[in-house]
Amino acid sequence: MDSAVKTYLKDAMNGELPGKNTHLRMLPPGRRLKSLDHELSSVRLSSVLVLIFPENNKLYTCLTKRPSTMKFHPGQISFPGGKVEKEDASAEMAALREAREEVGIDVSAIEVLGKLSDFYLEISGFSVQPFLAWTDQKPEFQLNSDEVEELILFPLTDFAENEIIHETELQTFTGLLRVKYYPFEGKIIWGATAMILSELIEILRKH
Repeated sequence: MDSAVKTYLKDAMNGELPGKNTHLRMLPPGRRLKSLDHELSSVRLSSVLVLIFPENNKLYTCLTKRPSTMKFHPGQISFPGGKVEKEDASAEMAALREAREEVGIDVSAIEVLGKLSDFYLEISGFSVQPFLAWTDQKPEFQLNSDEVEELILFPLTDFAENEIIHETELQTFTGLLRVKYYPFEGKIIWGATAMILSELIEILRKH
């Protein structure tokens, strides 16, 4: 089953992705998915690692809760990742580096399957590149407390079978917003993380 899912996901990464429609479903109001022409020169690249692994006949991905001291998106739930630095050979290598630094995973045991749909984060000026990766078993996580307050193992299988989306009002950097989110263990997963999950859940639902 696991190898079949991995093969399906790898093939899906080479096909037409549902990106825009799934992103729009979870996009906060008043935000957009693409940068404007005059913003192109100032757009910065960031990448995240969407790591999938099987555990007890279910598929999971690893999310982190960011400390409230972080400059960007403090306290939010996100995928391991960050800014693509000059020393990074590629956005993919940046995602792997950040995942190793944040949650201490052995990247040599990970296979990158491809890239999910990228999008623009207007609030911070980043273009987000989500890389989908696979490992055959649950990693041994070692959290970096400077960058990660909590590790969250999100059950992709459960949400692919029964996608639960709620709405709530949140006080954000730009004011009060009514946003759609994924509820999990009392947490609110919204914004960019929810947009990435939305695309991945849609892909898994078609398997």
